[in-house]
Amino acid sequence: MLDSLPSFARLVAELAKFPGIGNKTATRLAFFLLRQPKAQAEALAAAIHDLQNNTRFCSVCFHITEQDPCQICCDPGRDDALLCVVEEPQALLAIERSRSFKGRYHVLHGALSPLDGIGPAELGLDQLAERLNTEPPAEMIIATNPTVEGEATAFYLQRMAAKHG
Repeated sequence: MLDSLPSFARLVAELAKFPGIGNKTATRLAFFLLRQPKAQAEALAAAIHDLQNNTRFCSVCFHITEQDPCQICCDPGRDDALLCVVEEPQALLAIERSRSFKGRYHVLHGALSPLDGIGPAELGLDQLAERLNTEPPAEMIIATNPTVEGEATAFYLQRMAAKHG
């Protein structure tokens, strides 16, 4: 019956592409959006549009930003001797919320996973190696997830750091 509503079916199909969102949840979200004032739905569409058009990755640390380099990389109060390598931007945000780390970051956007075809090139580890060559930190903190992939990535990063002293 809902298939006869192409706009609704299209929205459900698009929402179902989100991680952790199945068809049932996507349908529930579509009904929620349908009940909202038109202005709220348009505000959501505008926010998605702005995200896609204004957000990019920092050319230094690869965190998400609307300016390049990002605010963290531009902050002169940061300690250049400390470099924290994280898997995802969410980890960087969690560390920043703690207000306990004042060094620099490097975001990998994933972890090594040969079975999924994710190797050093897909994580941009050559950019990290270049960064270690040009601005070597005194200390590199490896903040990967405690998963098999995260541990493999941490081991690889340890070996990379050792090569750069």
